[in-house]
Amino acid sequence: MTNEELAEALVRWVERNSSVPLEMLRRLVALDAPTGDADLLAETEQLITTELQELGATVDRHPTPGGTHIEARLGPQHGAPVLILGHYDTVWAQGTAAARPLSLANGHVNGPGVFDMRGGLAAAMTALRALTQLELIDRPIWVLFTADEEAGSQSSQGLIEGLGSRAAVVLIPEPSLPGGGMKSARRGVLTYRVEVTGREAHAGLDPERGISAIRGLIEMIDHIEALADPSAGTQINVGVIAGGTRPNVVAGSAFAEVDVRITHVPEYERVDAAMSALPHELPSGARVAVTTVHARPPMERTQAIADAVRKAQDLASLLRLDLAEGPAGGGSDGNFLAPLGVSLVDGLGPEGDGAHAVDEFILLRSLEERTALLALLALRL
Repeated sequence: MTNEELAEALVRWVERNSSVPLEMLRRLVALDAPTGDADLLAETEQLITTELQELGATVDRHPTPGGTHIEARLGPQHGAPVLILGHYDTVWAQGTAAARPLSLANGHVNGPGVFDMRGGLAAAMTALRALTQLELIDRPIWVLFTADEEAGSQSSQGLIEGLGSRAAVVLIPEPSLPGGGMKSARRGVLTYRVEVTGREAHAGLDPERGISAIRGLIEMIDHIEALADPSAGTQINVGVIAGGTRPNVVAGSAFAEVDVRITHVPEYERVDAAMSALPHELPSGARVAVTTVHARPPMERTQAIADAVRKAQDLASLLRLDLAEGPAGGGSDGNFLAPLGVSLVDGLGPEGDGAHAVDEFILLRSLEERTALLALLALRL
């Protein structure tokens, strides 16, 4: 079957089964899946696992205290696989699904997580259903849906890198760019907690006996903010600070939470090295501890990514889709794979807007289009 014939067969399948991706999305949105809540995540994990098993997939579950990562394999087990990589956790708290169920009006599908990234999950699983029913799977297709992406993918990073580095190409149905474009570059993220410990004393009777942790923290913030280099795409935000107990007590402890956004790998390495080299003790006697909370390197537009994007554009044209590409400010699990030289295409989820916002939506038309697109890419990219 030629690429043109395959594309036509997939379009016809989606037209005949247009209710399937929307129904899959409805079932996903009906379940709360906040990051870190293993009990609630288990309901979505069971839904996805059952769906994959019904398609004949071999499913391996990877339990962690924060949720279970889902690995599945379909098709023949010889040759380099294509990996479909996504996450099923969301930023929405328990009770959100009941309060804001999926709704459809004027071609817009609204609901918690529809854009990030349950629309992409629904399209991916429906694409696998299409390929299975049409008996077209002629290469290994691997799937990895993780439970902790919204919290930095700390427990799933090893799985992502292990499976991704063995794949011929990785498809990531994360939200697309405005207008439906693919994401060929993403900024990296480093998040730190900086804790300063001083010594408490009465602010009026004997302040000289105290060591102000707040003053020490201010001193550290000056050092940290000096690491920013906006011209190189490196931005630093001290977003949270707290410390002390009462106004008449010299503060014995204080902390700050720092967010760093980085465009290029050398800058990522520079900032991380500088944060690790911050002094453990200040001249005042205050002690400093720096903890890395999240670390996601930049996804630079490598040659492997550029080649994969160009091939994806050629295949998308067979579905009469004109896909642009460009950089994105936020990260995805593709950030871990780009520095390894992995060939990947990110931002393959449905067109929409409002990630992490109450007005989050996707276009129904795009949900159906991305179902056919993911199926086509899974076989021919």
